[in-house]
This record gives sequence, C-alpha cells and structure tokens, in this order.
Amino acid sequence: MFRLCMIIGLAGALAACATPTPYQSAQPGGFGYSQQQIEDNRFTVGFRGNTLTDRETVETYLLLRAAELTLERGADHFILVRRDTDTDRRFVGTGDPFRSRHGFGYRYFHPRHGWYGWRDPFWDDVHVREVTRFEANAEIVLVRGDSPGGPDAFDARQVVNNLGPVARAPGS
Repeated sequence: MFRLCMIIGLAGALAACATPTPYQSAQPGGFGYSQQQIEDNRFTVGFRGNTLTDRETVETYLLLRAAELTLERGADHFILVRRDTDTDRRFVGTGDPFRSRHGFGYRYFHPRHGWYGWRDPFWDDVHVREVTRFEANAEIVLVRGDSPGGPDAFDARQVVNNLGPVARAPGS
C-alpha cells in the first residue's frame, strides 16, 4: 500500500512539472511573478517562466502583473521605463549513466590490439535537446489621473480587461 501511494504521489508531482508556469506569485527562486517597490510610485516587476513557458506568455504575464499592481496601488496608468527579456538557453544531453564522467571508459584489454573502448555506433546513443527559459523584467512608474501619453504608457484597466482572460490561475 505504501509503495502504491508513493507511485501515485510521484506521478502527480511529475505531471505538475510538465505544464507551463501558471500566472502566480513566485516563491523565492521559483517561477511566476515578483515585484519590488523602489520609490512611492516606482516598481520593478518580473515574471520568470519554466522551460515549457514561451516568451510571449512570459511577457504577457509581466504586463498583466504591472497593470494589476497599478490598480492595487490606486493608480490608473503605468509607464514602462525599462523593459527586457532574458533568455537562458542551454543544451542537455542524455546517454549512458554508467559511463565515466569524462565520457569514456574501457571494456577490456587485448594483448595484440590494446584497450578496446566501449563506444559502439549502435548502442552509444546520445540525445541532446535544447532547454530554453525566459524571464521578463520591467521598471514601471505609476500615474494617477489622465494618461501621460506616449507608446510606453498603458491604461491599467484596459490591460487587465484584455490580458486577464489569457492568464491561467493555478489549478485551472
């Protein structure tokens, strides 16, 4: 019975990892949105996605969080002072876990031919896949009243109305 519970728990944990990052507050070092107040009306806002979260979603969630923060603080508009998206791209290889950590090993020694390596063109498959993670960050200034105008000024209510339905809440 204990083994069955462990298998079910492990399967649930793996299934939870196989989904894009939902729109949620990030735990320290985790995935989701974060914010930091700099001055009374100036904040940094960020959204960090896992490897299954595409760049467009990360940037959309960043704008949505900026708009929600603006409304929570009683402002009407926000201005993007600085905005950038970082890409963490790396390659992960899989192969024989029992091979030496240096990537070679020897199977046997033949007196006439020397050492025979265990590299075999039919069995030594190495699979490499690209893993990409996106993190968007912005510095925003909150504005009360009329729109300050310009391409970097956003109406917070319109952003929430347009992007809010796109965001997935945890568990949905």
